Amino acid sequence: MRKDRTSLGKRLRVPVGEPVDLSAQDAAATPGGPDGKAAGKAATARIGERLAGLQERLWAASTAGDRRRVLLILQGMDTSGKGGTVKHVIGLLNPSGCRITAFRAPTAEERAHPFLWRVEKALPLPGELGIFDRSLPHSRLRSSGRCPHRGRPRGPSVRGLAPAAEIDRRYELINRFEKSLADDGVTLVKCFLHLSYEEQRRRLLKRLDRPEKRWKFAPSDIDDLALWPAYQEAYEIALERCGTAYAPWYLVPADHKWYRDWAVSTLLLERLRELDPRYPEPDFDVAECRKRLLRQP
Repeated sequence: MRKDRTSLGKRLRVPVGEPVDLSAQDAAATPGGPDGKAAGKAATARIGERLAGLQERLWAASTAGDRRRVLLILQGMDTSGKGGTVKHVIGLLNPSGCRITAFRAPTAEERAHPFLWRVEKALPLPGELGIFDRSLPHSRLRSSGRCPHRGRPRGPSVRGLAPAAEIDRRYELINRFEKSLADDGVTLVKCFLHLSYEEQRRRLLKRLDRPEKRWKFAPSDIDDLALWPAYQEAYEIALERCGTAYAPWYLVPADHKWYRDWAVSTLLLERLRELDPRYPEPDFDVAECRKRLLRQP
């Protein structure tokens, strides 16, 4: 049962413009959540039924010219559950109204275009629920490498993918891009799946111990685990710099998979309820159509 009537969005929303300290956030917490795993799974299933109804209404409204749509953005460290969230949350919905994109390392063609090019191609159409696995280009915002114990950089710094000045420019472009999406009827639900170091190591070991999971593992995962402080700092900066009133981040504790799924489902439900999509009124005479059908032999 929910502990009080405070919306989950208010509980998990990252304050806009304030520094973010992930080490101060308990990745195993379950704020506002049901009492335990069994209750959480049951609650998520019930939410799925309500989400499916709202999704259908959103899709139906688009046939009458409603341009609104929803974009769920999932970001987080490897094993934080981005794919699992898609499976357990979006799997409850009608796939015809969903557009799922998993962003991986950019291809040669994608690198030849501006960094937002592939994102624009994957945006949901009016009436659709879009899902981005690994968010907008936030996952690429890592500038020249440095020791994670030195001073705070101007931009994320882990794998040397872009210089700091370029990172700053991209933050500004992302914020302007998200503002244009919001102005065009896109409701952005940006979820950072917050995982602890110990839980990530446990999940990586599980991948090695289970033959059917080894395809998900790469030796470089061990190197990334060693860079944990730098990755955390990079994400802190991205959450601070790219959180706005029109596109805030939600910090979702992800050590408990059942809570992660419930929380993302609930955040989607709250946003769709705010949109309150309606079935369009028919542009024909319902009574006359009934009469015609009844006259058919």
